[in-house]
Amino acid sequence: MPFLHPEIDPVILRLWGPFQITWYSVLYVGGFLLARTILKRLAREDRFQFSEEQMDDFGIWLLVGGVIGARIIYCVVYDFNTFIQNPLWLFQTYKGGLSFHGGLIGVIVAAFIFSKKNKIPFWNLADAMALATPTGLAMGRIGNFINGELYGRQTTVPWGMIFRAGGPIIRHPSQLYEFFLEGIVLFFVLWFLKNHLKKDGQLSVVFLIGYTFIRFIVEFFREPDSHLGYFFLGLSMGQILSLVQLTAGLVLASILFKESPPS
Repeated sequence: MPFLHPEIDPVILRLWGPFQITWYSVLYVGGFLLARTILKRLAREDRFQFSEEQMDDFGIWLLVGGVIGARIIYCVVYDFNTFIQNPLWLFQTYKGGLSFHGGLIGVIVAAFIFSKKNKIPFWNLADAMALATPTGLAMGRIGNFINGELYGRQTTVPWGMIFRAGGPIIRHPSQLYEFFLEGIVLFFVLWFLKNHLKKDGQLSVVFLIGYTFIRFIVEFFREPDSHLGYFFLGLSMGQILSLVQLTAGLVLASILFKESPPS
């Protein structure tokens, strides 16, 4: 007997017109607030070269950069036709549509500008961000599950679930796979390695490659966007973007894990 996705109203509070407070938005913002809390905790360690007060300001930079990047990449890469027909759709975030890969680009740009402005070594700040990010990913995947979106492909596994938006088909609860792997597993791996990888940038590379590997694998269980489908070799758009991200991660790894020549 398959599980039935719990019928949870994604809207917590309806205000006026299109303005409403949703579980996803609360969890999304909550993820950034939790990340800021972790960054402030890391600021007390000798390894990191920023202050708690700076992280209070940086939290806003992360939120704004993440949302802008996530929205732009989603509109341009995942639903370009709608964007061309209605460019103002870019600003209609209340209708949903955010890309993690775009959000990653957005927070990297925000972090780079913030680090230069505040004279913080970029890779030092990036490593702290890598340690804080999985908790935000976990909260975002809970939001996806509550919305019943980004569900998985058809399956016969005993924990399969029927999502109302996905018809009567029994599917993988892929949001929960991502919650566990991107949020829980990646978090503990990075924090375990924190005291073993001392060179600035190495934790960032582990996060980049680790997330990419997880996302690429989970995409085999996740239903691709209906308006995109599959591309060459049966890959989804998420997997194609992951391969691009993996390439960048491997290039950075070859640089940041290279042993310094003896003096």
